[in-house]
Amino acid sequence: MTSSTASLPPHAPPFGHPGAIRCERAVAELRAGRPVLVDDGQGRRIATIALDSSSPQGFAAFAEAAGQSHYLYLTPTRSQILGVVARTGARIPLAGRGFAELAELGYRREPTALPAGWQPGDELDAAAVELARLGLLLPAMIAAPLAANDTAFDGCVPVSLQDLQQGAGQAARDYELVTRSPVPLRGLGMTEFAVFRGGIAQRDQTAIIVGEPDFSGVVPVRVHSSCLTGDLFGSLKCDCGDQLRLGLLKLKELGGGILLYLDQEGRGTGIAAKMRAYGYQHDGLDTIDADAQLGFGADERRYGSAVAMLRGLGVQRVQLLTNNPTKAQRLRSAGIEVTECVPVTGEITPENEGYLRTKAERAGHHLDVDALILASQ
Repeated sequence: MTSSTASLPPHAPPFGHPGAIRCERAVAELRAGRPVLVDDGQGRRIATIALDSSSPQGFAAFAEAAGQSHYLYLTPTRSQILGVVARTGARIPLAGRGFAELAELGYRREPTALPAGWQPGDELDAAAVELARLGLLLPAMIAAPLAANDTAFDGCVPVSLQDLQQGAGQAARDYELVTRSPVPLRGLGMTEFAVFRGGIAQRDQTAIIVGEPDFSGVVPVRVHSSCLTGDLFGSLKCDCGDQLRLGLLKLKELGGGILLYLDQEGRGTGIAAKMRAYGYQHDGLDTIDADAQLGFGADERRYGSAVAMLRGLGVQRVQLLTNNPTKAQRLRSAGIEVTECVPVTGEITPENEGYLRTKAERAGHHLDVDALILASQ
């Protein structure tokens, strides 16, 4: 493993950016179902736990510690699902509400009752949701405002808005090459797997190098977000497995390239949220509306790890294998030159046709589904 301290500037913290460390600790606490403290650096602060990792007992303990001043914060997307137009999200008072009703408000498709007496959220609530996103939790937070002398949550991990802005941003750029190893793949021959580690959760990300591309030139690149159901188990609900395998074959056809396999299941929402959304899709919602039920936007993915891996490999210019123009824009905005986009399409089946039409019609992907169906006949 390469040393991260060798390239540190003078007087840099030897064990990483302090803000990033506090963010990572806060994320771990939320995933464990314990409260964290979020402050704005000017005296305002909240205690918060994630609904996704809470329990009836944990919720009751939080409510007692908060003196019944607690509320549920929902994103603007989820608020609108419940009939509330809230540009900065909505704080819904929870005094007198039990855990079952809380769960209905947080992520069920048909809540028992619409909320009343809500207040607009603020930057502290948005920061709490960002911590949940970093921890692959649902964006629904139980929170309570705290006075300066309130000691009910003493001992909980603190994190500031500045930590989140600077620390998480720094962590997104700090990826280290852990190891490289040759791996023979069926239909491709010998490839090389390069594993990078970094980000808030220090997750491993993998670059699969096909052939011997010239990293100093324009390199064919496929940025592929993990899809457990499609990539590994052959789910018919999406075309992800096809895009993975056909993308690798296309890289070989182009003379070599890189497939970046990113650990961001469910368009960045995590496997648990993805399975919840799958349930909504089974009931008839499309993929975007299903994610909206859970409070997510149409695409929560981020590409900092992809950019970091490309730079770690010395790649600056890419021929991007994608149908998604937004992906190309994200790379360009991060300083990677995208010379062109090459489409990658899989098999269209009765099970995934609606999904592909949604990507084309609502997410702007360059897909002509009718033409692809005709071509396959």
